Amino acid sequence: MTDIVPEPAAPEKSTPAPRAVSPFARFWSEFRESTVAVVALVVVVVLCLLALFAPLIAPQDPYDLSRLSLMDARRPPGFVGTGGYTHLLGTDPQGRDLLSAIMYGLRVSIQIGLAAGGVALAFGAGLGILAAYLGGRIETLIMRIVDLQLSFPAILLALVLVALLGQGKAQLIGALVAAQYAYFARTAYGAATAERRKDYIEAALATPLSGRRVVLRHLLPNCMPPLIVVATVQIANSISLEATLSFLGLGLPVTEPSLGMLISNGFPYMMSGRYWISVYPGVALIVLIVAINLVGDRIRDQFNPRLRR
Repeated sequence: MTDIVPEPAAPEKSTPAPRAVSPFARFWSEFRESTVAVVALVVVVVLCLLALFAPLIAPQDPYDLSRLSLMDARRPPGFVGTGGYTHLLGTDPQGRDLLSAIMYGLRVSIQIGLAAGGVALAFGAGLGILAAYLGGRIETLIMRIVDLQLSFPAILLALVLVALLGQGKAQLIGALVAAQYAYFARTAYGAATAERRKDYIEAALATPLSGRRVVLRHLLPNCMPPLIVVATVQIANSISLEATLSFLGLGLPVTEPSLGMLISNGFPYMMSGRYWISVYPGVALIVLIVAINLVGDRIRDQFNPRLRR
């Protein structure tokens, strides 16, 4: 009787360690679960690319007076102008190709929205975090000023400031910053106050770390998620305010082909059937604002799990 020799046990396969996922990859994986948000993001990217490359792809330069012809003013979509190319969306009262003017108008509107939103974010967040960190009378003074400003409509404050500062891109950005920084200050103050009471901040303050280092390394990064959400909303709001002010004749000069100014130029001709002068820039403005707001809503839902469906 032969002895049964047991077979050697197969070596255990070592399971590979899970690959670390970057925060951006995890954020994008959750973001693309919403089809509406992805479509809105694609629309925003396409409009930004059209604005960025407008000097290269636009059929006509609206700033070049030598290429404008008053004989081509208020022509319907599909009209072949004196320059030899077809005006797909028609022309405006100055004889400018409307498609080109919309591209350049997107360029102006996005520039103003990003500039006003970025400066308002930096200034307002700095005030809010400073008030939460210092406390005492400085906190009371800053937040009372912020609360007082929030009691006034942003459009009313912007109208007054633009009337005082005058027309121009720099003046308009300054008025929009002054009208919107309070939203960032209030948001930053609320987030920083909640973080200020936590143990890790108290432990950091007990160390020899400087106050600036505590604010920049601990308070500010934890305040950024709600500030990013507010920034997306306020960028769209800045674009809307600029269009409103330009439509009323208080924003950019007539020579600037912003979307609000294009809508204003075509408004007197709406009843005569020349709808395209105002309608097409209005559609571009609405699509841009709605797309930015949809992206902002999705970002808000990701940063606040309680809002997720």
